[in-house]
This record gives sequence, structure tokens and C-alpha cells, in this order.
Amino acid sequence: MLKNWWKVLAFLLLLYVIAASFLVKLGPGLIAVDNTSFQPGQNECIIVGYNTHFDAGQAPEVYFAHDSTYMCGAVEEVIAHDRIRVSLDLPERVKSSVFNVYVRNTRDGTTMLPNAIYLEGVELDANAEGYCTPPVGKNLRLAFEIPFQPVIFETIRNLMFHVPMWFTMFFIMLIGFISSIKYLNKPKREFDLRAEAANRVGITFAVLGLITGSIWARFTWGSWWVNDPQLNGALVTFLIYVGYLVLRAGIDDEQKRARVAAVFNIFAYVILFILLMILPRFSEGLHPGKGGNPGFNSYDLDSSLRAIFYPAVLGWILLGYWIYRLRLRMNRLELKLYYDEDA
Repeated sequence: MLKNWWKVLAFLLLLYVIAASFLVKLGPGLIAVDNTSFQPGQNECIIVGYNTHFDAGQAPEVYFAHDSTYMCGAVEEVIAHDRIRVSLDLPERVKSSVFNVYVRNTRDGTTMLPNAIYLEGVELDANAEGYCTPPVGKNLRLAFEIPFQPVIFETIRNLMFHVPMWFTMFFIMLIGFISSIKYLNKPKREFDLRAEAANRVGITFAVLGLITGSIWARFTWGSWWVNDPQLNGALVTFLIYVGYLVLRAGIDDEQKRARVAAVFNIFAYVILFILLMILPRFSEGLHPGKGGNPGFNSYDLDSSLRAIFYPAVLGWILLGYWIYRLRLRMNRLELKLYYDEDA
């Protein structure tokens, strides 16, 4: 029992991750401003929140900001728990034509909507002074919540499934990569069996990564597949490893098959690393951290998300290793049955 502790840990981690991913509430955030075009003078807009509590306690504080420039808005009416009417007296000289909006109360903390308003008819002046001091004070929100992120909203829960699939694939494919190197150094059948088992399991997690990524793309980007370097690289990687299995099936001689497959597998893992880890960092794309999208680190700063995501990565990797062990055992049994039949 003690030697299988990691299997129990994998089960408990994934049970916790699945429960937390679907049951923990998404935190408060801002999703829209009904009037995005402001001009010098008095302006009004309705700010729409998500899972917010604008009607709890005192009226929230609102301010518009760009870098160190702040303009404080006045809450004219708290319409509902997720809607407030705000007015802003816009000066004629400002530093920028685009401002974020921030809403703060003691129940929700500070929520923000980037690029919320666009200013028209104003004079841009880099030396313009700030127009108010932003609200300060202690944030009293203590709830354990999944952090709200603009654009992705509730689909942020997929982070606990989609990203760990690729972590697991990398880990399992690494086992196959090392096994192939060992085989070329010392041609033992066991190393070939390990490489083949690892790649089969790794391909399974690659398929799961592509499926969960496609679902995520449909809800956040509006299409099941988009022209994104990381998506295209993932698909090419999947096809390369499918080619590994096709290659093995096309060679009858056992030693030749193992040797050629080992060489192919080493190059495949190098290409995998280049396509998924290196090239996307030097190209524009829709994935986080590229094309103006917030990077993963901006999510990672939230302790609530960390408490679910890190166990998810560990749990899925342990499950992948468990499946790999089972697949390797099947390979050994198939080999034993093959030689028993020949005898």
C-alpha cells in the first residue's frame, strides 16, 4: 500500500481539482460600460459588473485611470448589485485618450475593466496633472474565489484542465525521449518498450490538450480553431508523434524498428520543444502573453487560483505516469505472449 501512495495522491488531487474547478465561485469583476465615448464636460455611463455587490453597504468608489493619471467619477445611482450609474466631469486636457475604469468597495475589493472609455475632443498633453487621488484603504474581501479575468470569464476554469494536459504530455514524452537515448546507447528491448509506451500515452494527452484548447477557443475567440502559432505548433507536434507510430508499424525487423524509432523520437521531442516553447515566444498570437493578452503570470499572482492550478498540474502528471506504467506493463505482456507463441 505504501509503495502506491502516489496513486492515492493522484486520485485525491484530481478529486479536489475537479470539485474546486466547478464549485468555487468566480470572483467579482467588470464586464462592460454602456457609454465608451466621453467628451469634455459632464458624461454619464452605466458600469456593469459580474458577481459584484455594488448595493452592499456604502456606494462604491469609482475612478478612471491611465498610468499615474486619475479621474474620480461620482456614483449617481446604485441600480442593482451589478449595475451603477456614474458621472464624470472630463477636463479638456488629459495625458491619454484611453482610460481604464476601477470600482472599489469593501465587499468586492477593487475591480477593473481595461480600456473602458475613449475620449474625444480632448487635447492630449503629456504634462497634464492628475485630477484626483485614487481611493485607498484596506481590501476586506477574504473569500476563496477563482479570479475574474476579462474576456475569458467563467472559462478560466478550463485552465485546470487544458494547461496541465500539455504539462503532462511534456513529462511523459520526456520519459520516451530519455528512453530512446538510452536505447541508442545500449540497445535493450526494455528501453524501446518504454519509449513506445510513453509516446502512446503522450499522444493521448496531446489529443486532450487539443480538444480542451479548441473548446476554450470557441468560447473566448469565437472559433473552434484560429490561426495561432501555438495552436498550429501543437497540431504539427501531434502529427509528428502520430508519424512515430506509423513508422513503427511500417518496419517489421524488430531491431531496425527500435533503432529508427529511437532516432525519430529524439528529433520529435526537440521539435516539440521548439514549436511549443520557443517559437511562440517570438511571434504574435492569441494565447496569453502574446498580442496584448495578459500573460499566465498575471493569473498566477492570485493565491486562490494557485491553490487549484498547482495541484491540478501535479495530479494530472501523476495520472499520466500511472497510465504510462499500465501501458508499459501491457507492452511487456504482449511481448511475452508473442515469444511464447513463437516457442
